[in-house]
Amino acid sequence: MNRIVAVCFAGLALAACQKTPAPEPVAPPAATAVLPPAAPTPTALAAPDTATELALGPTATDFKALSRADFNRLAAEQDLPLYWRVDANQNKELDADELAATWPGLAADWLQDHHLTPQFAEAYGLLQRVNGTDGALPQPAESARRAQVLAELRQGRPTLIWHDLTALPAGERAFVAHMLKAAELVEALFALQSGTAELAKGLPGHRPSRALFHRNQGPWCEAPKTEQDPDCNALPGRPKKVSGVYPAELQRDKEFCAKLDKLPNASELLGPFTVVRGESDKLVEVPFEKAWPAEMTAVGQELTAAADALAADKTVAEPALVAYLRAAAQAFADGSWFAADEAWAKMEGKSKWYVRIGADETYHEPCARKAGFHVSFARVNEDAVAWQRMLEPIKAQLEHAIAVLAGPPYKSGKTSFHLPNFIDIVLNAGDSRSALGATVGQSLPNWGPVANESRGRTVAMANLYTDLDSQAAFRTQVESLFCKDSAALVPTDPESLIMTTVLHEAGHNLGPAHEYRVAGKVDDEIFGGPLAATLEELKAETSALYLADWLVDQGKLAADKRDAGQAAGVAWAMGHIAQGMTTPNGKPKPYSQLSAVQVGALYDARALTWHADQLAANGMDKGCFSLHRERVAHAVLTLMTRVAQIKARGDKPAAEQLLEPYVKDGTDFATLRGVIRDRWLRVPKAAFVYAVQL
Repeated sequence: MNRIVAVCFAGLALAACQKTPAPEPVAPPAATAVLPPAAPTPTALAAPDTATELALGPTATDFKALSRADFNRLAAEQDLPLYWRVDANQNKELDADELAATWPGLAADWLQDHHLTPQFAEAYGLLQRVNGTDGALPQPAESARRAQVLAELRQGRPTLIWHDLTALPAGERAFVAHMLKAAELVEALFALQSGTAELAKGLPGHRPSRALFHRNQGPWCEAPKTEQDPDCNALPGRPKKVSGVYPAELQRDKEFCAKLDKLPNASELLGPFTVVRGESDKLVEVPFEKAWPAEMTAVGQELTAAADALAADKTVAEPALVAYLRAAAQAFADGSWFAADEAWAKMEGKSKWYVRIGADETYHEPCARKAGFHVSFARVNEDAVAWQRMLEPIKAQLEHAIAVLAGPPYKSGKTSFHLPNFIDIVLNAGDSRSALGATVGQSLPNWGPVANESRGRTVAMANLYTDLDSQAAFRTQVESLFCKDSAALVPTDPESLIMTTVLHEAGHNLGPAHEYRVAGKVDDEIFGGPLAATLEELKAETSALYLADWLVDQGKLAADKRDAGQAAGVAWAMGHIAQGMTTPNGKPKPYSQLSAVQVGALYDARALTWHADQLAANGMDKGCFSLHRERVAHAVLTLMTRVAQIKARGDKPAAEQLLEPYVKDGTDFATLRGVIRDRWLRVPKAAFVYAVQL
């Protein structure tokens, strides 16, 4: 299970909220990010798709016309794999050593011998000309679609994750190159699962439409202001979303998930590593490796090549990583996912790399039962170990604390889970690559012996949202919602959010978790997939708030650290409330709904109050929230007890009763949700892109 922070530390440069522009972040000069050859992507400067499109025109003669923020925004909108990393020499001109070619772009198209190419000059000229224009067509229907495509894209701010790996031994650099290729193949597999692989063939030449399709991994809009708009689609035909893991005909029935769950062979049909094929009266499960044999084989071949590259370099000592890569390759061939999990669990503490490739989370599909293919590729951050050192000796006490609140029939279990490792993301792909925001914590696997025996791995992503632009954006959002004194309680740096991320991921392993059974049934079977997912994430996030208080009581955590972390957690929740409670097809959003429950519970307990006549900290917005530290602990304890008992007893009616007042429309709290949404969404969210220099 993961913790998605699609909203914190995300958005606009500081200049957007000041009368005079703030200086851009400055970093020491570094070599330009270059990727190894990748699979072909749509031609960056393809010919216009209609006569009314903007022509390419002349190339740029210098690179001073666009600010760094405008260049990055426009490059993303025009489907160009380019990013101006930093104005290192502060000359307000893009220099060759400041340019990154983002995955899966081909750096040679833009840079040769550390010089910008004529093709780059042509691309820069295009960006100059489209700046300030939407390029809409005169036909009303197409003009409306394209306007919404741009509105979708502009709710994100391109944010770069960049790594210079040129100093690695040759074997490791070859390993990285194979992992980047494997990640492209996994994206293709995820497109098959998502039902978007065939749709890509219908993309128009309109560059923003192609950019949307790539960013969102499909034609449908996902940003809060546009996801409900039927005009917002990368394809002129505006296809509706149809998952690739169930028959399309079956999905015409909005209740098909519930009906599948009632079939005699439901456990087989809804197994995580299969797709459902056939007709309504003759449905069968087909393992992934048999549903998509060519694609699965291709991934396995890249993983084998990655393992071979590491093993052949005698200067590299990565036996545990090599073993996992070979086991994962085998899983793509024959579905031996649990054997791959065993090799993966043994990697912990024995490799400087974090690699997870396979099928894990279920949020991508309508029934929340089928595991989505993804890649999480990172380097282990050896510096951030303080939380591990604090919590490792007291895991049993943490479990006991949650078990006491859960009560019968739950009994305190073994606490053999591993506490979070900190990692620096190199690349996310497939189900791990969100259109907006990113996962900052994750506990895997979700099924099998490693999960059931609490031998999985938990990680916190340490290098996300750490750039100065993101921190400034978060401060803008906080100051639009909180009163001045309370806004000062919310930290602007990501350090405090790490606390709640660590405790959240630990919370997944405490008390009645995913594999806990009531009357022989696990949570998916008791509550149904979407409600089960929401409850489990609510339990984990409320555990994060509760355990912070518990640690202070035990003398393990300073009160000011607790206060900062909890305040950051409340702001995190408001950001998810801003995303809306359901998807366009009515599917619950687990993080949004858990956030509404948490903020609503604090509001009902008067730990969080609304002052309609008071100005927010930004001095502009009327009406603001105050956080009352002295009431937070009791409110959190009450909510934690209620959630743990619901999970312990498998009480579905109580779960629905808990959520309803906070997630339904037409209530006083729903009005406050609307205020949160309106103010938070003024700031674009981080849309992560990746670049690697080898």
